[in-house]
Amino acid sequence: MATDTRTRMIEATALLLRRRGYHGTSLNDILSASAAPRGSLYFYFPGGKDQLVIEVTRASVAEVTERLGAALAAEKDPAVAVHHIYQSVARMLEENEFSLGCPIAPIVLDAPNDVPDLAEICRSAFEQWIGLLREAFLRAGVAERRAQVLALLVESSLEGLMVIARATRDRTPVITVADEVAALIEQAVLAGKVAQRADAAV
Repeated sequence: MATDTRTRMIEATALLLRRRGYHGTSLNDILSASAAPRGSLYFYFPGGKDQLVIEVTRASVAEVTERLGAALAAEKDPAVAVHHIYQSVARMLEENEFSLGCPIAPIVLDAPNDVPDLAEICRSAFEQWIGLLREAFLRAGVAERRAQVLALLVESSLEGLMVIARATRDRTPVITVADEVAALIEQAVLAGKVAQRADAAV
C-alpha cells in the first residue's frame, strides 16, 4: 500500500506538471489528485515539493529520451525516423484530447530559476534530445553544421507544434510540417552523400 501511495503521488504530479507547470501545481493539488494522506509527502519526499518535482521531471525526461533514441535507431533513414516521430506526437496529442504536450515545456515557461536542479534538468533535456537528432543525421552523412541546425529545427518545431495543436485542437499542423521537415532531411542526406563522393574522388 505504501508503494501505491508513492506511485500515485508521482503519477499525479507528472500529470499536474504537464497541465499547470511548476508554480501552478500546489502541494494540495498533488495530495488531492493522488488521494494521499497529508503526512505522506514529506515521508516519501523529505525535500517536499521540489524533491518530488525534480524526481518526476527527471523520470519524464528519461522516458522521452529513451523513446526518441529508440525511434531514431529503428530506422536507417533519419527522414523516415523523424517523420514517424511527428506522427507519434500527433497521435499522443489526439489520444489525450490535446490536453498534454511536452512534459518539461510548462516547467520551462514557469522559469523555476529558484530551483537550480530543476532548471538544469530541463536545460540538459533539450541538449540530449537535440544531440540524439544530430547524431542520427551525422550517421546518415549529413555535414556536421547542417546536422546541428536540422536537429535544432526538428526539436523547436515539435515544441511549437504541440502548442499550436493544443490551441487549435487539431493534429493537422503536426502532420503537415512532418512532410516538410522530412523533405529537408532527405535533401541534407543526399547533399552529404554527394559531398562524400566528391571527397573520395579527389
